[in-house]
Amino acid sequence: MARAASVLPERRSYGQWVAAQTRDDPALRYTPEDARQWSATTVLQTALGGTAFLACEAAGASITLLHGVPVAIAAIATACLLMFVTGLPIAIHAARRGLDIDLLTRGAGFGYLGSTITSLIYAAFTFLFFAVEAGIMAVAVRAATGLPLPLGYIVCALVVIPVAQYGLSAISRFQVWTQPAWIVLQLLPVAYLLVRGGDVLDEWGEFTGIYATRPPIIAFGLALSLLLSLLPRIGVQAEYLRFLPKPEVIGARRWWTAVVLGGPGWTLIGGAKMLLGSMLAAWAVSSGVSPVLSESPTGMFRHAYEPLVGSPRAALLMAALLIVVCQTKANVTNAYAGSVAWSSFFSRLTQSHSGRVVWLLFNAGLVAIMLLFGITQSMETVLLFYASLAAGWIGALSADLMISKPLGLRPPELEFQRAYLYDINPVGIGAMLLSITASALCQLHLFGPVAQALAPLIGLGVAFTAAPLIAAITRGRFYLARKREAEGGEQRRCAVCESHYQPADTAHCPLYAGPICSMCCSLETRCHDMCKQGSRATQQVTNLAERLLPRRLARYVHTATGHFIGVIGAFTVANMVVIGLIGREYARTHPALTSHVWAILLAVFIVFFFMSGLGSWIIVLAHQSRRAAQEETRRHLAELQQEIAAHEETDAALQKAREVAEAANAAKSRYLVSVSHEIRSPLNSIYGYAQLLERGSDLKPEEAGKVICRSSEHLSNLVDGLLDIAQVEAGVLRLSRDTIRLPAFVEQIANMFRPQAGAKGVTFTLDVPKSLPEFVRGDQKRLRQVLINLLSNAIKFTPSGSVTLRIGWRGEIATFEVIDTGIGIAPEDMDRIFVAFERGSSKSAAGQPGIGLGLAITSTLVHVMGGDLSVESEPGKGTRFALRLMLSQPVTQPVQSHRAEVITGYQGKRRTVLVADDDAAQAAVIENLLRPLGFTVIGARDGETAIVLAAASRPDIALLDISMPGKNGWETAAALRAAHGDAFRIVMVSADAHQFRRGGDGHDPHDMFLTKPIELDNLLDALSWQLDLTWTVADGSPRRAAPANAGVELHLPAAALPFVPEIEGLARIGNVRAIQTRLSELEDAVPDAARFVAHLRTCLECFNFKGLREALRSGVVHTG
Repeated sequence: MARAASVLPERRSYGQWVAAQTRDDPALRYTPEDARQWSATTVLQTALGGTAFLACEAAGASITLLHGVPVAIAAIATACLLMFVTGLPIAIHAARRGLDIDLLTRGAGFGYLGSTITSLIYAAFTFLFFAVEAGIMAVAVRAATGLPLPLGYIVCALVVIPVAQYGLSAISRFQVWTQPAWIVLQLLPVAYLLVRGGDVLDEWGEFTGIYATRPPIIAFGLALSLLLSLLPRIGVQAEYLRFLPKPEVIGARRWWTAVVLGGPGWTLIGGAKMLLGSMLAAWAVSSGVSPVLSESPTGMFRHAYEPLVGSPRAALLMAALLIVVCQTKANVTNAYAGSVAWSSFFSRLTQSHSGRVVWLLFNAGLVAIMLLFGITQSMETVLLFYASLAAGWIGALSADLMISKPLGLRPPELEFQRAYLYDINPVGIGAMLLSITASALCQLHLFGPVAQALAPLIGLGVAFTAAPLIAAITRGRFYLARKREAEGGEQRRCAVCESHYQPADTAHCPLYAGPICSMCCSLETRCHDMCKQGSRATQQVTNLAERLLPRRLARYVHTATGHFIGVIGAFTVANMVVIGLIGREYARTHPALTSHVWAILLAVFIVFFFMSGLGSWIIVLAHQSRRAAQEETRRHLAELQQEIAAHEETDAALQKAREVAEAANAAKSRYLVSVSHEIRSPLNSIYGYAQLLERGSDLKPEEAGKVICRSSEHLSNLVDGLLDIAQVEAGVLRLSRDTIRLPAFVEQIANMFRPQAGAKGVTFTLDVPKSLPEFVRGDQKRLRQVLINLLSNAIKFTPSGSVTLRIGWRGEIATFEVIDTGIGIAPEDMDRIFVAFERGSSKSAAGQPGIGLGLAITSTLVHVMGGDLSVESEPGKGTRFALRLMLSQPVTQPVQSHRAEVITGYQGKRRTVLVADDDAAQAAVIENLLRPLGFTVIGARDGETAIVLAAASRPDIALLDISMPGKNGWETAAALRAAHGDAFRIVMVSADAHQFRRGGDGHDPHDMFLTKPIELDNLLDALSWQLDLTWTVADGSPRRAAPANAGVELHLPAAALPFVPEIEGLARIGNVRAIQTRLSELEDAVPDAARFVAHLRTCLECFNFKGLREALRSGVVHTG
């Protein structure tokens, strides 16, 4: 799995800082439920407070003076209806999902970066109307106070910052506090007009405008186009509706009321204010006020208040007060919405975010600059152009929510996070581009003057129609780049800023291998959208170009040339639009200079074109350099992370090795303490009795010999146990396949423990079934060792009661149960007792002697033999160990051994034995055993001497120790074998069990291996087998020792030879089932081969495929 990227402290601090803007303002992200705590009334009042802006009155007055009252009323009604219809789905989804207009646009057809264009359109709306409202307020302040207009512009632009910077909490309080003053001052002129009577209304209805020279349809289109620039106003309303609590909290009726009135319901108030402006402007003109003053809010309201107060100065102050209140209420909203729009725009372009307050200051400063440079004086032309952009955006957005979503043309989810979106969704972007193109073609007189006047309306219709069509064509595949993970109810902790967010505001980030919030996801620069495939804008553009362009041109799209063409193309279009608007405005205001203006602007365009080319190339080169640096950094970072991971793995391995070594060292210390006790006890007995015998004590030698023998056996068993553990750990433990006389074997084991149990007052019971076979095949030594360990533990930990050895037999599966009524085993010790050098934790267990090797060795041996060892115990009541082991039966009954008699010699010629051992005591034991039996024994203390003596005396057999000075045992054996041939018998005798090799296979120089300490009976058996001796016993009768593998020789019948190649091939690949089938077929076809097949099945049961193949190739086997 890929390593999770680390988060630098600076990156985490930055993420925490930009996330903590205000207490109630989750800008750039989903509005969580804990931030939607305001009442429906508060949200509604705050949303409607922004509709106090007097641009509505100014727009109503302007279109009335230009086109007359009937046209104005029709345009206002149409515009309000269109804005209500298109704004309703936006308001509903914003309030329901807690999303602002930008986040809503992302998921409703525009994509993550595609909505950057709409963010710019929205930001333009906020600062354009911010500038209009601030300009109106500055004019009113100058009229009332004499404040210079430039200073007034600055003051009016910046005065709203202290309120807007604190978000909804401060804005809502401000709107509530200023609401009474606004309502009273706004309604005073209305009340006066209603009281005065119908003559003013009649004059207003008959007012045809002072500039009404155009046809009605064209006038209607121009008026409607100007009003449609207010389409993005629904985005400002959505900024507040996203804080509305869910309907489950405040009730469905209150929720729907707040959504409808606080969303598209602003058009009701806005339409009424436009009509009021129309009425006041017509009344002022009819009363002799100049059209310029009548069109401005200051002039129209001063004229409306003057009859009420009777004083021009008081009327001016009242008008100024109304304008300051209204414009401040409006610009608080414009500044707040603009700061969110700019934040969203730049956070995606630069992948950094300095905080919403920074962009609040930027927005206000931009407005102040616009006012100071007089850009607002051409605002009507700008708004007409802007209306086409707004119509394309809002039309596509509304159609996606109103048509595509209910019809299932798109996924039901409204996703807004970068992690789940394509950069560009052709639905919204395509519909908006088609709309803007249609509007531009109409404004260029390509379809006549009517289409030119109605260009924004036509664009709105194109966008509203195109969005569902594109969604249907693309089948909605560009809405989601990846599916959202299943969401839980608990909040998630962002891996970057470490703040907690609701699941809807987080996504799983593979870069950090954890959740990441939507803001940190937007600001992440290292991931390169690794969480989704084919969703980046460059990939989408490349894929589109490869489909549309010829292959030889498509390959240049994602190159420096392609990037240069794209950048310079964007600059060129922007220059054309800006210069075209400037030229159009100058041509309108200075018709006589039209040709000169266009000539100058053409020269300016050419200069700008070349400058744009230079700038584009610099941008492309800088982009390539940055990409190269990023790739180099990414590669080095990956290598560094790999190196860090390798170091961590090494450190972890070292730490683990250290812990293991420390544990092993502690275990070794415990082992040495325990083993020293176990060794010292029998050594004390041996040493003590040896001293007594040396001093000529009255102690009987037979009694002393028994004690010494038992102590030596204990030491030998202890050493064997340690060697077994070492062999298992080294993987060199070997099993032998002996013929075991099972009833006698079990009885022998029982006889060993009956006296020990009786001495403790414990009843020992042997339970053997009648169906127990006489002979079985298995490792007699290991089986005896396992049963001795189990029975010795049972007797050791049974103070009173009984110990039972129960034998079971079924289908060649032997079961040995050791049942006691002792102290039992605690549940927490069930696994611990099988660990080397570990013992039970109870006080009773700790009081018994032992080193904790018995059960560890037992468990290991059972596993190696292919058996199963289980334990059941109840503390205080006893324990039951059950051993299940497969013991196959031999094909023929083996020759029985008669070792009970005392051997006195052997028949035949006298044999010579060479004993080579550097330990004189060890050699003396063998010599003292063999000489009384008639053997000639030659002793050597090193390998060289043994070789010389063998050459001189020609012995029959050599017994060689491995560890000798000079030539070791293996080198000596090789030299003897080379000098005397295969007839010379060599037996290795060593205490180094790790060098055990069975011998006698033609590869090793020796014929047999015996381990020290030597059991004398085993040594005599080895001599008998190697020299083919017949022993004589005390009664004078001959007895011949039979090796454990002695048996009969079986031959494969000739009729069975056709089966051999196939079975041998199956054995080579280890196909057990097929071999079993072929052996059954062979046995049925050639009944004489039954015993030979039985041997092959024995090999198969042990998975001895090599022995099986050798038996088939030779056609001869020895059983026994």
